[in-house]
Amino acid sequence: MPIISEMPGFVAYYFADAGDGVMVSTGVFEHKDAEEQSNFRAGEFVAEHLAPLMPNPPQVTAGEVVSYKAG
Repeated sequence: MPIISEMPGFVAYYFADAGDGVMVSTGVFEHKDAEEQSNFRAGEFVAEHLAPLMPNPPQVTAGEVVSYKAG
């Protein structure tokens, strides 16, 4: 998380255990350029440090926020 949280445009990051060995993370950024750069940098980190721990490669999906509510 320190890799992307220090990037310009970072808003929030969530990481959840979905069960059965599935982990889900969501990064929120102010603009698409920041999101793309974060995927690149996080991908480098995963390939270098975490690849042996992951039986399947990560799947990356991107999109626009269409609705949210904060408490």
